[in-house]
Parts: sequence; C-alpha cells; structure tokens
Amino acid sequence: METAAKPIHSWWRRVRSAFQPGPLNPLLEEAIEGLTERFRLPGHEVQARPGRDTDLIITTAAFGRPLSWREALLFTARRRWRLRHTPTLFTLLAMTPAELGEILAHFEQALTKEPPDPADFDFPGLAARAFHTLVEQGRRGGPILSLIRLLQAQTKCIRLVLLVGEERPLGAYVFDLVGSHPWIDGRDPSSFYQDLVLRMVTSVSTFEVTQHRVVGDPIPHWQWKALATPEAMRRASRELGKRNFFTEMVRIKDLVRAPAVDDAIKSQYSEGCFATWDPYLAALVATITGSARPVEKEDITDDDLAVIVGVRPDGLGAEVREVEGKRNDPPSSEAVEMMEMDRTLPTVELGKEWDKLAGLRVPVTRSKLHGHRGVIAYDPRYVEHVHLDPPYYDYPVSCATEAQARAIKAAFGRAEALQNPADPRQVVFTVLPGHGVVIVEKWVPGKVPFQVIWEYMDAGYLEIVARVPQGRLSFVPAEDGRRRLRCLDPLAPLAPWFTPKTGWFTLAGEEG
Repeated sequence: METAAKPIHSWWRRVRSAFQPGPLNPLLEEAIEGLTERFRLPGHEVQARPGRDTDLIITTAAFGRPLSWREALLFTARRRWRLRHTPTLFTLLAMTPAELGEILAHFEQALTKEPPDPADFDFPGLAARAFHTLVEQGRRGGPILSLIRLLQAQTKCIRLVLLVGEERPLGAYVFDLVGSHPWIDGRDPSSFYQDLVLRMVTSVSTFEVTQHRVVGDPIPHWQWKALATPEAMRRASRELGKRNFFTEMVRIKDLVRAPAVDDAIKSQYSEGCFATWDPYLAALVATITGSARPVEKEDITDDDLAVIVGVRPDGLGAEVREVEGKRNDPPSSEAVEMMEMDRTLPTVELGKEWDKLAGLRVPVTRSKLHGHRGVIAYDPRYVEHVHLDPPYYDYPVSCATEAQARAIKAAFGRAEALQNPADPRQVVFTVLPGHGVVIVEKWVPGKVPFQVIWEYMDAGYLEIVARVPQGRLSFVPAEDGRRRLRCLDPLAPLAPWFTPKTGWFTLAGEEG
C-alpha cells in the first residue's frame, strides 16, 4: 500500500470490510461508491455481508435522527450476523456546509452562557444529563467537541466520518472516542477517499494491549505503607489537578440511555494517567484504568493505584503485582506504553544526594504523565520536544493500542535529554495528534515525583492548553526565546464555515 505524498505505516494489513448502509442521500451514496473503489484498489476485500472474518463494517446514519440502541450495529452486529467477534464500526454522516455552520454557531453561543442553559443542549436521543457532558466537552475543545459527542450519542457509534458538502464532499471530519477531529480535504476525490480508507485501515490494523496479568506474590501491606511513592502520587494528583491538567471523566450514561452499553463499550472513561518509578519495588506505581470504575484523577486514593512490574511476553498487556489490604483494579490502558519506553533508554545510578536511595539503579525517566491536553509553547533550555514517526501525524492511532505504545517508545528513544542523562533538560514531551500529550521527567535531587513537571508549568517552561493539535505540527522560535506551536494541518481552512472562532492555531502561537 502506498500514498503519493504521505508516509505510511509499516504494520498496515489487508482488511476485510462490509458496507451495510442505513439512511442514504446523494452525498452518502457518492461516498460509499468512492470508498468501495478505494478499498478494492490496494487489495483489501469488500464483502457482501459481514462474516466470521470481517474486520470492518461501514454504515450510514442521518444527522438529527437518533438511532435506537436496538437498531445500532454497535450493539446488534454480532447477533444480526451471528458473529463471534465484534468488527470495528464506522458510521458515515452527511451535512451541508450551512447545516454544519448552524450547529457550530449554536454550540458556540450556548457555551458562552453562565450558567449554561440546559435547553440549549436538549437534542433528540440524549439522556437528561447530557447537557453537562456537552458543556464540559465544548468548553474544553470548542463547539466541534460538543458536536462530536452529540453525533456519537445519536448514532450510537464511536468512530464517525462526517462528510460535508452537497452532492459531493468538500471534505470530512473523522471522529473517535477521545474527540479527535482531523479535517480531510475533499477537493481531490482520489486522494480524499484513499486518505479515509487508510485511516480506517489504521484503526483496524493495530490491537489493544489491555489484557493485563497479575504476577508474583502480593506486596505486603506493611511494605506498601512504608513506601513514599503512594503519598507522592496522591500529592501529584492534587498539584496537577490545581493546574487543570486532568479533563473531566465522560460517563456514557450521562449522554445516552442504552441498557446494553457495557457489552459494547465501557460505562465511562477517564482522561489522563500518570506513573512514577518506585526504586524499592523496582516498578511503576500508576493510576488505575477509569474504565473499571469512576476515578477522579485530581484527588486519588491508594485504591486508585496499581503496581506495574513489566510487560507480558506476548505484548498483550502489562504485568502487575497486587497489594495486600487495598483494592486492586487494573492499571490505566496506557500501562504498556509507560513501561515499554524505558526499554530503549539508559538507567542511572542515584548519587549520595538521594540519601537512602543512593546507589540504586533506576530508569532515566522518573515520572510519566499522559493527558488529553495540548502544548502551545516550551522553553528549549529546560524542555525537549520529540516527534513521533511521521506516519502517526497523518494516520493517528487510538489510546490503549500496541501501535501507540510503539510510537511513544520510538519517540522517547530518540530524546537527547534521555539518552544523555547529563543533558541539563529535565523534561521531555511528545504530542499525540488528536489525542493529547505524554510528558516525562528525569531524577532531580530535592524534588518529589512530578514536581519538576508542575514547576515547569508554573514557570512557563511548558505551557499546557486545553485543545489538542489534530495533525502535523512543529514548534518554531518565538521572540520570548521559547518555541511556539504551529499546526501544519489547520481545521478546514478553505471551507465556508471555518472562522477564527471555530478554527484553532492557524499560525504559530495564534489561537482562534
């Protein structure tokens, strides 16, 4: 598989897809024809109906017409076609530029009201408390994120392609669980449909690494209580919470009523996780997964912590040790990426300034922070930015996947500040397009875990913002000596609904 202008993933595979349209209009019919043609060109298989080896189902829905969970393929595909697995599902939607402009303007105005008016967020097919989620998401990511959650709730589908046009698409947005919304230009139909196909292939070609496994004997309760790390994690939770790093948990039941939701998707997901190395345990102490139960990352307890000691030999998840006397839920879905990144990095021996820890060998990365936030600027004297491999900016991957863990491992493996522990830069980060940021800190005497990170935030050495770049990016020199974000793929820059209010980061450091 090749693209003319964009780098490709080496791990893409042949995909078997089945088109099962719902409501149609000329724009959706044209899109199905274009996608079908492009799926066949690289050697993928297009099936007449879903079967035991189907990887991907593509359906359609009508904007503004909520789908019952009894009809939604997310809940019914396995039963309808007697499948033993659940294929990845994409739903195509169509809107005219006028319709999109109208709904974005509606959300834009509604989000400015204080307090928000629930009537502004009263749409068919939503739960009574949906307005709270639409407001929180919109204030974090702008009107487009409120729209994403509305469409996901009405279609009962997580992965959406929103086609914008009349009879032919001007372009499309691609939406996912974390609220990613890259814009795909539709002026060249061949490259447009190829891009959409390859984004779908990307989502199918990787796999989740969340099959965590308990190993070894439980950590004795007395030993856990003697560690300084749990209290350090609790303090970091509060300090990062004060700085609004963690975004509010999304609860599916607040968006939509669907009794079968647990069979198709977790009841909630929390955004953000963090971990720090404990030298006595020789393990990462990390936050647990929010899909297991609600977790308030800005005010955690010991029951919200897990101990990661390795990665399963088959790579399907992390290896964890339980702790006597406390609840033991699995770690965050990013457990593998947090553990894996150390494999290509050096270790360091802690000096005498570390008192009781002196002489212990530890990974060069002390603490790791993953969140659904963006970085608008950083000071290169103190902080290093590392890029992902090029394909991840055009064809991004989702959280909890093997591909994301691989991408993060490779990016941090190139960090000069980590490969050379004597490098004076103490913090390194990478941006996950459409997703968020991963930040790590080194060992600094006199600092508790994550203290370097939050102090750099306070000093402006690392400036965190709510919105996340959606594609290719760079950081360019600014007058204050820092480097400021420049997005190379602005949102829908030529479309009639694109205004300074709905756009974002069209130039270096200029926020719409």
